[in-house]
Amino acid sequence: MFLMPDETGYRSFFTPPQLARLAELTRLHPAIITRDNFPAHRAAAADCEVVLTSWSSPVELLTAGQFPKLKAVFYCAGSVKGFASALSLRERGIVVVSARHANSVMVARFCLAQILLGGKGYFRNTRDCRDHTLTVTGQCFKGRGAYQSKVALLGLGMVARELCRLLQATDWQVLAVDPYLGEDEARRLNLRKVSLATAFREAVVVSNHLPNLPALRAVLNHDLFAAMPPGATFINTGRGAQVNEAHLLQAAGERPDLTFLLDVTDPEPPPADSPLYRRPNVQLSSHIAGVMNGELPMLGGLIVSELERYCAGRPLQWAENLEQLDRLG
Repeated sequence: MFLMPDETGYRSFFTPPQLARLAELTRLHPAIITRDNFPAHRAAAADCEVVLTSWSSPVELLTAGQFPKLKAVFYCAGSVKGFASALSLRERGIVVVSARHANSVMVARFCLAQILLGGKGYFRNTRDCRDHTLTVTGQCFKGRGAYQSKVALLGLGMVARELCRLLQATDWQVLAVDPYLGEDEARRLNLRKVSLATAFREAVVVSNHLPNLPALRAVLNHDLFAAMPPGATFINTGRGAQVNEAHLLQAAGERPDLTFLLDVTDPEPPPADSPLYRRPNVQLSSHIAGVMNGELPMLGGLIVSELERYCAGRPLQWAENLEQLDRLG
C-alpha cells in the first residue's frame, strides 16, 4: 500500500519500470492512500502488511489500531526518527527501511564539490573578482589548493562516510570529529580523529554532519569559527540548529577572509530581516544538497531493491537499527 501526501506525487519517486517491479513483488492496493481519503480505505489498511511512504506523508496513521497487521515500512526519504519513535515501531517489531543511504550519496557529492572549490579558494576568489583593481593586478585570493590540504568532517554518519569514500580519490587529509569513532576504524577509513577545536584550527574546509541532537544545539560557536585558518571555508549541509547563528555572523563580520556555505539554517529559510542575506562571505542555498527533482528515483530504486530482498527473505541492506534512534540526526 502507498501512503503518500497526495494521489500523484508517488510517481516522482519511481520510474515506470520501478513501479512495474513493485506490482510484480506485491499485491498493491489500487488506490494511493492519503490523509483525506484514508477513511474510505480503512478496511484495506487493517489487512496491509507492507507500506511504502515518503516525506510529508500522513505517517501518523501507521498506528497499531489502523494497521494491526503491519510488518514493514519502506520510507522513500531520510530520517525515520520522528515517526518511528512516536509510533513505537521497534516495540511492535516492525521492520523500517529508509532511503537514507541514497540521499546521503547525493549530499556527499554536493559536499565534495564544495570541498574541492573551497580548497582552491574559489568562493573568496569570486568575491574578489568583483573588484576590477584586484582582478587586473592579479591580487584575487587563491587558496592553498587541494593537494594535502586538510578537510574536517564533523560527525561520521552515513553522509560523512560516503564523503570519506569519495575523498579517497583525492589528495586531501581527512580529519574527523566523532565520539564513537575508534582508532582502528579511523585507520581503516584513512582519517585522523581529532577534537572539535583541532578540526576548526587545522582544516581549510570544515563540513558539518553532526546528528540533530539537543546536546549539540548551537555547539558550533564563535571561538571555533574565529580559530579557522586564513581563507578557510565552513560547509553546513547537516542541521542549522547546530550553529550558533549570532556567533557565526560575528565571525563572518570579523573575518571577511572566511567563507560560510549554508545549505541549512535555523529557522529554514531565515527570516526576511536576517543578516545572513547581507553578509558577502555567507552564501545561502535552499536545502538542495540532498536528492531532489529528477534525482528522486534514486530513492525509489533503493526501496525497490530492498523490497526484493524482503520478499525473498534475504537480509536487508538498509533496514534502520531502531535501537539507535536516539543517535540519528
